[in-house]
Amino acid sequence: MQKRRIGLSDLYVSEIGLGCMSLGTDEKKAIRIIHEALERGINYLDTADLYDRGLNEEFVGKAIKGKRDQVILATKVGNRWEEGKDGWFWDPSKKYIKSEVKESLRRLQTDYIDLYQLHGGTIDDPIDETIEAFEELKQEGVIRYYGISSIRPNVIREYVKRSNIVSVMMQYSLLDRRPEEWFPLLREHNVSVIARGPVAKGLLTERPLEAASDSVKKNGYLDYTYEELQTLLPKLKAKTAEHRSFTATVLQFCLYDPVVAAVIPGASSVEQLIENINAASAPRLTEEEYEWLRQHTKASVYEMHR
Repeated sequence: MQKRRIGLSDLYVSEIGLGCMSLGTDEKKAIRIIHEALERGINYLDTADLYDRGLNEEFVGKAIKGKRDQVILATKVGNRWEEGKDGWFWDPSKKYIKSEVKESLRRLQTDYIDLYQLHGGTIDDPIDETIEAFEELKQEGVIRYYGISSIRPNVIREYVKRSNIVSVMMQYSLLDRRPEEWFPLLREHNVSVIARGPVAKGLLTERPLEAASDSVKKNGYLDYTYEELQTLLPKLKAKTAEHRSFTATVLQFCLYDPVVAAVIPGASSVEQLIENINAASAPRLTEEEYEWLRQHTKASVYEMHR
């Protein structure tokens, strides 16, 4: 599988990575999916301390034991929970980041993290303190690089301006093209996009729309009503059916702009994983196809929320 460089780092990741959040709580099944991913050319695994309260990191750690040199490992920090209490709260403090990284390292059974990401953030955070925590972890050799996972324009702008982030993880798909607004800024500063949610909760797969959640049927998806999706999705599928699967088309749409270093769809089965991986070897989108897809979908922008 072809690889792309994240920012100006020396992290070269497979174009299709594995978003581990969807692996579930069956340890054997999760490890089997991760092993299959590695055997088929994926080298980029993305997890977070929050997923299943650390269990996801534990599964990843067990799966990559003895294979650590084959993996670019990314995880996240900032959402804090306490044993015995429901829910979590936001804590981007230097003290918490520097203590929680030790827990992630323990669960992942490794002594370093390739890409450590702030898992959210607001403009009211102590941003300089947060950056200082990441920079110290780099100097200590605990992490190699850091980035943020955020959809907040004000936060993205501040980290691009004030830090050495190499990546911004954002939800990006044919049905959610908001990140395109920020591609020029990120490109100018050599910051890569990591695209999560590329199949839009399964709407951009071969699965029939009728199988969508009750929430989608009632409220639609982002700027699209359910009725609009009923018209749009068959049109999109028909346009690209001759050349590649619909899943391959939507993943390659996300990869068309080189500012995107990797797309990280989740997989809850080996079959889903293989379908995602096959997208990497399908024919690339032509400029004409890419522009047609852009013309027939909405180019929304993020609200300037905090």
